[in-house]
Amino acid sequence: MMRRYFYQFSQKMITSVWWLLFAPMLLFAVMSPNIILGDNATFGTSTTLLTTGLIIVIVAVLIMNYAYPRVHRVLYRLLITNQLRTAGVLLALVFIGQLVFVTFVHPVSGFDAGMLHYAATSAKHVQEVGVTAYYSLNQNNMPIMLFMHWLSEVTGQTSWQFFDYVTLFFVDLSAAFNLMSVFVVRRSALGIAMYLHAGWLAVFPSIIMPYTDAWGLPLVSFFMLCYFVMSQTKRPPLLRVAAVGFGVSVTLTYFMKPSSIIPVIAIAIISFLARLRSRQGSQTTMIFVTVAMAILMLESAGLTYHYTNQAIQNQTYIKIDKSRSIPAIHFMAMGVYGTGGYSEKQAIQMAVLPTKAQKTAYSIKMLKRQLKKLGPWGYLEFLVKKQRNNTADGTFGWLKEGNFFRENQKPSNQGFSNWLKNFIYLYGRHIADFRFVAQLWWLVLLVIIALGFGPRWQLIQLLRLAMIGGFIFLLLFEGGRSRYLIQYLPCLLLLGAFSFERAVANVRRVRDWYQRKLRAAIAADESE
Repeated sequence: MMRRYFYQFSQKMITSVWWLLFAPMLLFAVMSPNIILGDNATFGTSTTLLTTGLIIVIVAVLIMNYAYPRVHRVLYRLLITNQLRTAGVLLALVFIGQLVFVTFVHPVSGFDAGMLHYAATSAKHVQEVGVTAYYSLNQNNMPIMLFMHWLSEVTGQTSWQFFDYVTLFFVDLSAAFNLMSVFVVRRSALGIAMYLHAGWLAVFPSIIMPYTDAWGLPLVSFFMLCYFVMSQTKRPPLLRVAAVGFGVSVTLTYFMKPSSIIPVIAIAIISFLARLRSRQGSQTTMIFVTVAMAILMLESAGLTYHYTNQAIQNQTYIKIDKSRSIPAIHFMAMGVYGTGGYSEKQAIQMAVLPTKAQKTAYSIKMLKRQLKKLGPWGYLEFLVKKQRNNTADGTFGWLKEGNFFRENQKPSNQGFSNWLKNFIYLYGRHIADFRFVAQLWWLVLLVIIALGFGPRWQLIQLLRLAMIGGFIFLLLFEGGRSRYLIQYLPCLLLLGAFSFERAVANVRRVRDWYQRKLRAAIAADESE
């Protein structure tokens, strides 16, 4: 009895906290300046005829679908009956478009991604004082830099474009793993998952930004896939492979981007709750299987950690001062100032203060000072605004970092390459068009998730809990722009795919209710 009560209470808490954090996210996304048509006072830009034409086409198709049965049948056959084929064609076209995009657009970045490339491609660069100082402070970026250096050594490639192609591969690999997860869990949702991923990849310019945000995506997608395989299959060989894959990928995720392992915590919590719900008779077998899988996962994770950490600690490519590493509390201190994001003032102090103890003391002082200044209600108001900054932007903070690109941000109108750059550069002619389309896709995904309410399916609760963890992490630590949300995109995309069927059912239920009320009102009028 107590187990059942605790299980039901936990499920209600997950659902309540989910809506507490997701509802503002959806509201702020709807209110985003990205979705403004015409002149945009916030950005000083304006959408063009491209966006206007897109909206006209969408509205025209919707009207024709509603008004003409023949058009409805054609669209239904194309988009629903043959959805796998149609979505497959869309994905193929998007992939071709990505290749063309990276081929013609590959500018060098000026922030952290630029430092990774600069250090990874030349042994002379890592001898510079500025480079060694950067990595002494930001030791969390050592694993990806060393991996990029290894790729450069193996392939002989050092260009930014090469690493853009690598980024493209990792992003698309993440999408492939996500679709495999959908296939394993619910094949009927594969079509809508392919549509959602095609839309995401079509408006995701971060494929030209080789950094941990995009490079960590396939690792998150892969350990989620391994978990789904373990939860869906009873075949011992598959279970063993999935358990080993889970342990290895989670460990590599920790080295690539530590905050990306938050879904693992959600998996552990949901797995524990599932054990509370299971029948007593099956407990012995389930415990045995769980322990066996846990041993495999821990062993593979331990070995991966040992050899990866050993490779990093024993590397001789760059000499750093390990005592100067920035403490985690620094990112929490930055997260309570301004928009909740990067603070140049505090970052400079991290470079000036010589020891980790001094950096920690300074960060604690700054954190306490700001919390005292805000007070309880002020901090609550700050968190609401920070949730907006963390989640509302469907471009995922594109162009929000300082010195985003090193080259001129105002491309000319000559040539195909410059035509493409006009969509993603700060002063590009079509930057507002890009923002509008990216936000439109973001809204579609969030609305599907919002409408997918209903019975608490364990998988939905798992993905919700993973996102709750991500939301809370970004509220407590450095955030302030939605770029940090990229690491949790696999969870959101899967949540959208698995919520679609329920969302359609809920919309139909509301439509049927309205039609019944309408018919009743008409009948009442006619009887008078």
